[in-house]
Amino acid sequence: MLESLKIQTNHFKLHISLSHTLSKYSNHILLLIAIFKSHHKSKKMIAIPYLTALTTYFSYGLLFAFGQFRDFFRKIFDWFRYNNLHGYAPICLGLEDFYIRRLYLRIQDCFGRPISSAPDAWFDVVERYSNDNNKTLKRTDKVSRCLNLGSYNYLGFAAADEYCTPRVVESLEQYSPSTCSTRVDGGSTTALHNELEDCVAHFVRKPAALVFGMGYVTNSAILPVLMGKGSLIISDSLNHNSIVNGARGSGATIRVFLHNTPQHLEEVLRELIAEGQPRTHRPWKKIMVIVEGIYSMEGELCKLPEIIAICKKYKVYTYLDEAHSIGAVGKTGRGVCELLDVDTADVDIMMGTFTKSFGSCGGYIAGTKELIQYLKYTCPAHLYATSISPPAAQQIISSIKVILGEDGSNRGAQKLAQIRENSNFFRSELQKMGFEVLGDNDSPVMPIMLYNPAKIPAFSRECLRQNVAVVTVAFPATPLLLARARICISASHSKEDLVKALQVINRVGDLVGIKYFLAEPIKQKFD
Repeated sequence: MLESLKIQTNHFKLHISLSHTLSKYSNHILLLIAIFKSHHKSKKMIAIPYLTALTTYFSYGLLFAFGQFRDFFRKIFDWFRYNNLHGYAPICLGLEDFYIRRLYLRIQDCFGRPISSAPDAWFDVVERYSNDNNKTLKRTDKVSRCLNLGSYNYLGFAAADEYCTPRVVESLEQYSPSTCSTRVDGGSTTALHNELEDCVAHFVRKPAALVFGMGYVTNSAILPVLMGKGSLIISDSLNHNSIVNGARGSGATIRVFLHNTPQHLEEVLRELIAEGQPRTHRPWKKIMVIVEGIYSMEGELCKLPEIIAICKKYKVYTYLDEAHSIGAVGKTGRGVCELLDVDTADVDIMMGTFTKSFGSCGGYIAGTKELIQYLKYTCPAHLYATSISPPAAQQIISSIKVILGEDGSNRGAQKLAQIRENSNFFRSELQKMGFEVLGDNDSPVMPIMLYNPAKIPAFSRECLRQNVAVVTVAFPATPLLLARARICISASHSKEDLVKALQVINRVGDLVGIKYFLAEPIKQKFD
């Protein structure tokens, strides 16, 4: 396979042991260099400055070298400690968590920050401190009021809403917080669950839908039911980990294609169809191509029309994950199919979550009535997991009604117009300032590339000090050398909020040194 393809498949790995020998680690570095070269050839990616790549490699090299040196002495102390286990093997192997000990723990104050309010445009971040170099963090009674640039609250429904909140409270009083049983047990499928599934099917323009209590499980539990031994899954190399785990659990043969590259997808399909199953070369029982509507770490829109055309040409099924696109893009919020003018009948299986645009929890699968009926009989997430909370279900129903204007107002259309305007304005201004911003227009997700490990905590901490809360993302959510800050824009952000955020990010960008391109003169208005 291509070296770049080997690298992008690292996105399918949840962990890499960095306590290998230096020679093995060097091989990882050589492979990771290939991804930068491949990005240079991609029209969707900005060319990475060689000096930035060089300093990033050098920084990780220093971290690795000094970490290995310290671990040499740690082995001596661990030898005495493990000899006192009375024959038991250690539950936590001390030298197999190199990355966590030598990098993550030192900057863990940048992650998992607790809040004490709704995740609205502004929220209260609880302040923390550490007395042991960030190994443990303790909360204080102080909070900081910060501008929220990290939550998936795309349409603002996660905060109190004049239409949704009263109905959610009413459903809580009527149905209680939980059904305390699975969907196939008595009393767990309420009238709200049936209404929600009809509402979702109508919203995504599919004959039927099935809802689940957790978005992650929707992918990881569905794929093993639909695919199995003798089947073939062809997955985008940057698909979400829930898809990765679901594909692995299915027992099907898995192949990946270069991220958002329809030409490579067709090459992979043609080759694998010709070869057939491994060893026997029999025809595949079924083939499924899995893509996302908006890639959560890239902010890119899927090239869905081209991919659909290829799937129809080779008679393979299409599975579309719209976790970040449903409700957030499209004229009426119906996702990338509406935005890119794709007939939903051409997408065999539509998956999405309610944790973003709808301000709730859970996920759904939409498709034909036969497919949904089959899943009701076979899917473990439906048969064995507790059903979605009734108040959460009511929140989804109410938010969809607002989006479609069925609440008697035009607030839904205003929210959709606002998030589109906010996203495009914010992305454009960041690019003018000289930041390397990934993603496409209309996408509310916009990663700002950081690269260097030292810039991850520097950018996050300095933004927080100036009352702007951002999310920084590093390995294993991204490849090791492609750290970034992921900005998520909401319809609840006002123009003043965005201008303030740009002012802070502009100053911090200059301070940290992450403006990798020449800024345009327009940036002066944010000084």
